[in-house]
Amino acid sequence: MTGDIDWGNLSFTYTKTDYNIRCYFRDGKWGELEVSSSEMINLHMAATCLHYGQEAFEGLKAFRGKDGRIRIFRLEENARRMISSADGVMMARVPEEVFIEAVKKAVKLNSRFVPPMDSGASLYIRPLLIGSGPKVGVSPADEYLFMVFVTPVGPYFKEGFKPTNLMITRQYDRAAPNGTGHIKVGGNYAASLRSGSIAREKGYSAVLYLDSKEKKYIDECGPANFFGIKGNIYVTPESKSVLPSITNKSLLQLAQELGLKTERRPVLLEELETFEEVGACGTAAVISPIARIDDIDTGKSYLYSKDGEPGPISVKLYNKLRAIQYGEEPDKFGWITFIEE
Repeated sequence: MTGDIDWGNLSFTYTKTDYNIRCYFRDGKWGELEVSSSEMINLHMAATCLHYGQEAFEGLKAFRGKDGRIRIFRLEENARRMISSADGVMMARVPEEVFIEAVKKAVKLNSRFVPPMDSGASLYIRPLLIGSGPKVGVSPADEYLFMVFVTPVGPYFKEGFKPTNLMITRQYDRAAPNGTGHIKVGGNYAASLRSGSIAREKGYSAVLYLDSKEKKYIDECGPANFFGIKGNIYVTPESKSVLPSITNKSLLQLAQELGLKTERRPVLLEELETFEEVGACGTAAVISPIARIDDIDTGKSYLYSKDGEPGPISVKLYNKLRAIQYGEEPDKFGWITFIEE
């Protein structure tokens, strides 16, 4: 039962749920969706996901609205992004309709784990695509496994919607230009583990990465995109090594709704001095306002919150996005998919 879950104090970690959904690609075609109650998968020891990084994943959320109905946010966009990731590392594409059906089924079968509206928690949805076929030479697999599991989670950053501190270092890169930074594969996150651990040891929530070629431009945080507010402009980096965040894409539209101009372009490191607000955004974090950024290589600091509170535009964007996700505001963009229990 879910009665022993303390919804208001969930961290961003795995909690067992009832079912997951699986689908296999064999003999050149996808099979039927299968329901499983097992948390384990059987893999050949020579599976390409284990040796050559043929793996991609997605992250999206379901919310229980004020009307009690379950809403999934921007499901179609995640389906399309997984197709892009599959193309990037030469895996079989999961058809959009298969992805959507599997996510819907996983949420519906685990609907009792969708947290109540006022808890501050949500149901995190993790679609996963792996090369399951064996290969010893470096080449794409012939077989693939697509699966979807869900788990209730709290805020990604423990501070929630409170400003956190980031650090900049030039000692580590998250992803290379023309590499895999623009697709959602596990290797990008493995590359950020060491620097992320160093950041946390030093008291920072994450690393703000610079471009790996020149160290002149802002790329993104390890788990989220970067944005800055300058006057009446919402600015976010354009880079071949930045993951196209669906949350960021949504915030760009909402910023325009609020009367802001928007710019997606290369952002010089020096521009950090010109922003009035900065933040990290993504499915897991939603919006994490940034209080201070410390460049630990140069000793320079950039301060954005003196009172420990988020800036006014970040607050407006956060509230507007959450209102759509929870059904408190009309979904005029067609971002919501309803799950009927």
